[in-house]
Amino acid sequence: MQAESNIKIDDIIESEIQESLDFNNPKSFFLFAGAGSGKTRTLVNILKFIKKEHKARLKLDNQKIAIITYTNAACDEIKSRIDYDSLFNVSTIHSFTWDLIKHYTLDIKDWLRTKLIADIEDLEEKQSKSKGINKTFIDRARKIESKNKRLAILPKIKEFVYNPNGDNISKDSLNHSEVIELGAFFLYGKELMQNILVRKYPVLLIDESQDTNKNLIESFFFVQKQHKGYFTLGIIGDMMQRIYLDGKEKLSGDISSDWLTPKKQLNHRCPKRIVTLINKIREAGDGQQQIARSDREEGFLKLFIAQTPCSNKKNFEESIAQKMGDITNDTKWFGDNSDVKTLTLEHHMAARRMGFDDLFLPLYNTKKTKMGALDGTLSGVRLFTHTILPLYNAWFNDDKFEIARIVKEKSPIISKEVLKKSKEPIKLVQKANEAVTSLFSLWDDDIPSLLDILKVVADTRLFVIPNSLIPIANRTQEELLIIQETNEQDDEEKDDVIEAWDKALLANFNQIKLYQKYVSDEADFGTHQGVKGREFDRVMVILDDDEARGNLFNFEKLLGIQGHSAADAKRIIEGKETTVDRTLRLLYVTCSRAKKSLAIVAYTTNPELFARNVTDMKWFTNEEIEFIKINE
Repeated sequence: MQAESNIKIDDIIESEIQESLDFNNPKSFFLFAGAGSGKTRTLVNILKFIKKEHKARLKLDNQKIAIITYTNAACDEIKSRIDYDSLFNVSTIHSFTWDLIKHYTLDIKDWLRTKLIADIEDLEEKQSKSKGINKTFIDRARKIESKNKRLAILPKIKEFVYNPNGDNISKDSLNHSEVIELGAFFLYGKELMQNILVRKYPVLLIDESQDTNKNLIESFFFVQKQHKGYFTLGIIGDMMQRIYLDGKEKLSGDISSDWLTPKKQLNHRCPKRIVTLINKIREAGDGQQQIARSDREEGFLKLFIAQTPCSNKKNFEESIAQKMGDITNDTKWFGDNSDVKTLTLEHHMAARRMGFDDLFLPLYNTKKTKMGALDGTLSGVRLFTHTILPLYNAWFNDDKFEIARIVKEKSPIISKEVLKKSKEPIKLVQKANEAVTSLFSLWDDDIPSLLDILKVVADTRLFVIPNSLIPIANRTQEELLIIQETNEQDDEEKDDVIEAWDKALLANFNQIKLYQKYVSDEADFGTHQGVKGREFDRVMVILDDDEARGNLFNFEKLLGIQGHSAADAKRIIEGKETTVDRTLRLLYVTCSRAKKSLAIVAYTTNPELFARNVTDMKWFTNEEIEFIKINE
């Protein structure tokens, strides 16, 4: 009976949404779906309802239902649950946007031409004000050259290409950010595109809407306002689970009074005690509350507090896991059969603990490369993770067939077009083999740096160099000498992206292996980004401001150990989100992953004040807090 009453709570919400899906009188909706609320199940049930009630009409009008999800894995999950029915177009935001704009070749050319000309003019103005021939001057000259080449080739492009999961470094390709920018730009400015979208997809459902690009989701809101009588926009999400910084801060601000706003408040994932904790966390955020399933167990929650500094954190955390095993009587907390997901709250922590910080931190700390570094989509990174690393693994395993396959697929030396035109294709194959031999000779003495690898790839033309790395890869010996001998003025306006890559490329190749393991979520450590939408029986969350060393999150600020910074005070006055807001969301996401037991490990400068504040906030009881003395 308990399970039945739980299901009925969700059924009421789904019925409410189904009533809004009246094609003669469409109503848009924002569905609040907190952590563990079963939003995928509800989304699938909505789709099954549409299929049952409206399939005939949709088929007659040659229409489909569009569903945008955040990851390929989420797409696959939904597709499998609806039996891959062609009535539904399930895709990621990049795939969906590309499908919208890909036939507008002339308009894309105009947009790109305008953007490139503006970029070149800006770079040339800065070049004219340079203090002399130095590193910034040389790198800027390469960027101007690269953009001029792209501008010159625009008239020759017959159609653009784009792969949502690829590198997009060919002359006729668009990159990921350009596709999103173009989508938003066209939806705002082209009534024809709006009409095509609404005509083709009378219902558009956007999952994880809080993390959808701000400009793009605003353009969808704009379309909905222009076509209310013909179009349903269904937004599904939870602002407390907003992770990516290019999402819209206050999504609810665009929800008009005529929208439906149902709430999925039942938490199917977490035990009762953890639901109580995450509800208390939300009280300081948006105030939304969830209900634990009546048939769930109480669960286990423990806060372990240690005073910093601490040099043996790994051993310390292992002792915590052992304690949790004793507390929960669960042998999988510790030992050979352990199955614990450790969530670090800042990427700095995971990078340092796993040993890929030289590569990761320069890119993560730079605004323009941050998001791509987080999810591994930077084309500069993918050269190493998706081309060099697989090639290295094949070479290490002496797999000649795999080496040949990778080179044939990715090397411009033996591309199909080049081989067709060549009178002596065998010589091209020999050239490619020599380039591979030259590359792997770098490992003869030691592990090479990424810069060493990049230089060989550029010199041999083994693979296409991504645009972001061209200024570095193409530096001549003369230019390198100038860079070494000149000291730039402090007021010289440097290129942040090139500066970040200059530092990141000094990392050795082994860091690429560790980084790829991390972003693929194959490591023991995870973060709030990597575990979004996932769940684990046993979770250990680590709070450590000192090790994180980031400026986005700060737990001592959140819990009153430190005061607000001047920057945060200014943002509060301006009504913008602060470090405390971001940290609160992050804590909510990580704690809400736990299905059975949750251990929170807090390193702090003031353990007593930390404990007093969290008990005053009613996050933990005194019995749930344990002070741990660190033996240095």
